[in-house]
Amino acid sequence: MIVYDKLFLDGRWIEPSGRGTLEVVDSATEAVYATIPDGDVADVDRAVTAASAAFPRWSTEPAAERGKLLRRVAEELEARRDELATVMAHEVGMPKHQSLSAQVGGGIAGFSGAADLAGSYDFEDHRNGLVVRDPIGVVGCITPWNYPLNQIAAKVGYALAAGCSVVLKPSEVAPVNAFVLAR
Repeated sequence: MIVYDKLFLDGRWIEPSGRGTLEVVDSATEAVYATIPDGDVADVDRAVTAASAAFPRWSTEPAAERGKLLRRVAEELEARRDELATVMAHEVGMPKHQSLSAQVGGGIAGFSGAADLAGSYDFEDHRNGLVVRDPIGVVGCITPWNYPLNQIAAKVGYALAAGCSVVLKPSEVAPVNAFVLAR
C-alpha cells in the first residue's frame, strides 16, 4: 500500500494541519491501494500563503527560464513514465499499456507544450501600441479524476509558464499521480 502522510507546500513535504486521511481505491479491485492526507482549511491557507510569497520572484523569472524549468518537469515525468502508468492504472482503471501513452503521455505533452510556449510566447505586443501580458498572481487549480495528470499539466503547466504561482488540489479519487509529480 502506498502511504502519503505529508503535503507538498512551499517546495517541501510538511505535516498537514488536518489529521484525517483519505483512502484511494483501486478502480479495478475496489481495494484501498493508497492513503493521502485529508488537508483542511489551515492547509489551504498555508498553500496560498506560500504561493503568494513565491509569486514576486517567479513572476519576474524570464519566460525562457520558466520554460527550461517546465521542460525539466516533462523530462522527470518521462523518467517516471512506468511508475505513473502503474499509478494511473490503479486510479482511473485504464490498462497500463494504454496509460503509458494516453495518461502519462498527455501529462508529459502538456508540460512540454507549456515549456515551448513560455520560451516563444510574445508577452509584449507592439503592433497597435503596447499590450503587455503580465502574470496576475496565484492560480488555484482543481483537477478531475479522469486524465488527472493531463489536467494538471494543462492547468499548472500553463499557469507557471505565464509566470503565475499555483496551488493545486488534485482529485481525491486520483491523487497519487500528483504526489508523484511533486516528488
